[in-house]
Amino acid sequence: MKRLIISIAALLLFVQLNAESMHSLKRRVGKLAVSQIELMDSELGQAQFPRSLHDDGSLQTSDIKYWCVGFFPGTAWYAYELTGKKSMRRIAQKNTLKIDIEQLTDNHDIGFEVWCSYGNAWRLTEDESYLPAIRRGAERLSARFCPTVGCTRSWNRDKGFWVIIDNMMNLELLEMSSRLFGIEDYDKIARTHANTTARNHFREDLSTFHAVIYDEATGKIEKKQTVQGYADDSMWARGQAWGLYGYTMMYRFTRDTSYLAQARGIAKLLIPMLPEDGIPYWDYNDPAKENGEFCPRDASAAAIMASAMLELAGYVENSEEARMLRHTAEKQLLSLASPEYLCKKGECHGFLLKHSTGHRMRGIEVDKPLTYADYYFLEALTRL
Repeated sequence: MKRLIISIAALLLFVQLNAESMHSLKRRVGKLAVSQIELMDSELGQAQFPRSLHDDGSLQTSDIKYWCVGFFPGTAWYAYELTGKKSMRRIAQKNTLKIDIEQLTDNHDIGFEVWCSYGNAWRLTEDESYLPAIRRGAERLSARFCPTVGCTRSWNRDKGFWVIIDNMMNLELLEMSSRLFGIEDYDKIARTHANTTARNHFREDLSTFHAVIYDEATGKIEKKQTVQGYADDSMWARGQAWGLYGYTMMYRFTRDTSYLAQARGIAKLLIPMLPEDGIPYWDYNDPAKENGEFCPRDASAAAIMASAMLELAGYVENSEEARMLRHTAEKQLLSLASPEYLCKKGECHGFLLKHSTGHRMRGIEVDKPLTYADYYFLEALTRL
């Protein structure tokens, strides 16, 4: 409790010393986002989507089969929501329609691919022409559900039924589709997955394992481990953020208080562990930072956390807790919008944020811009 009180005091001091208002920050970043998104769009080919930057600073793109294709159109939709600029709507529409649902590979990331693009398109325009792609995406995601395990399958591996914490994020596609199309089974699948994940992915302190591998025939757990984190028992920063966001989102749809408690517990664990500027290291347990070695930050994890905590703050009844959540998110946004993390106009081939970490253990996208960092950064700004 003493540590939590100290953390709250530090957060308040940080926000007071950084006098830019959230309204001013939102307007400034929104203006930058318009120019950066226009730049990014001008560099993309007909079947290309942004991914990151290569080591030489050139733009790294992907084709439609990569899991991140929904984020750039979604970022443009959020820029449109923030600014009302017609150019953002045109770019968002064009890049959304690049995503042919039938060309997407069979994977759990279809929630990211479809909801971030077509979902935001429908949300902001109510144009029913976007609904068939959303419905088809939910059909394909629900087909990955295994009643014996109680989860949707993540990776298609030869051995074991793999479920990663990231999969909590794809439940939004199921919950929205359940309501849009009146399909109750989608809500049941989402709740069952969330319940199984809460039971098996989380440790006593509510930190989460990255992956749980099940026996598909029996539903028994075979192993708990990491793939992208520092160690099996470490706290991979983005994984912790996925969990926080996922249970906050599930409470939004269901009003199940167990999901609210899960999200609050995760936030309570993470907030005191953040560095002074609020941007987590890529893994909270990487000893490199204690040994004076290079230990990259993950701006994407901070953006996801900020977006989740702004929403969560609206659900908790305790005013001090709500204020702590909001001030933590504001602190993170102030840092992300600072010269340390925010690209200048015309830089980074149109990305917004620097210093994210994709897959540290394999040396992939380390200390680079990432398309999903920009997406959740702008989402957080819309939630202010």
